[in-house]
Amino acid sequence: MVLPWRAIDLHVHCRDEEQSDKATIASVITLAHSQGVEIIGDMPNTERPVTNRERIYERLFLVPKNQKKYYRLYAGLTGSEEQVEEAVWCYNCIFQVVGFKMFAGRSVGDLSVIDTEDQRMIYRTLAEQKFLGVLAVHCEKEAFLKPELWDPSNPISHTWARPMEAEVKSVRDQIRLAIEEGYDGHLNICHVSCPESVALINEARVVGLRISCGATPHHLMWDENMMNGPDGLIYKMNPPLRSELAVLQLRKQLLAGMIDMIETDHAPHTALEKQPPECLSGYPSLELYREFVT
Repeated sequence: MVLPWRAIDLHVHCRDEEQSDKATIASVITLAHSQGVEIIGDMPNTERPVTNRERIYERLFLVPKNQKKYYRLYAGLTGSEEQVEEAVWCYNCIFQVVGFKMFAGRSVGDLSVIDTEDQRMIYRTLAEQKFLGVLAVHCEKEAFLKPELWDPSNPISHTWARPMEAEVKSVRDQIRLAIEEGYDGHLNICHVSCPESVALINEARVVGLRISCGATPHHLMWDENMMNGPDGLIYKMNPPLRSELAVLQLRKQLLAGMIDMIETDHAPHTALEKQPPECLSGYPSLELYREFVT
């Protein structure tokens, strides 16, 4: 079936390089096309994060010539003002760089900006640089995570270790910092999983903030009970699956037009990496795209 619109997935993790056993840019683009998605946006938390022009050029070199028009890339942001300024140069000068990604809490990989004042610096620097593009943020506030509750023998404990409060508090932070620092670019909150997050985002629109949000097929299709089965670790992801009630509310918000886009957060791992001791977070949700939208 050919989808009756030009589908774009602005949130995928193509792996490649040191992680080419999981996926490559070429294989993810091929998968996307099989699912009716024409263009993908690759996230920068690779084995060696994509945070400067050298790494961006290395990444773009991996894209097959006949697939370049289907590929876009985010640059990662760190707590260094000089790095943020270089990222702005890359955005202005390299066509395939479509925006920036900030991890406001630890997820998979080492690319994160946890301190609130470092996050403030990013908004301030982007405002000073007159950046008007997209800042995509993974919202989980570190102070509200509870890693001591995580027990690999009980996969659903991952949802307790990364409670909804952590996401909501971080969303509230990003909105406040963007307004206080006069950020005129577009703020996109990635993979919302909590109805309260969506409500906060829609309230921020009213006061004039350029803000949007995306939700994933897995957060809209499944609830935390998926983690109670024998293959529960397969469904471990950040942010985690939520309660049945939260999922139903999120679906209503999607149908009401309060969620702007479907983004898969496609995150392939090997079967071994999903099991102890690593128990990596992430699900290859691009494989669900056609089923979900049709």
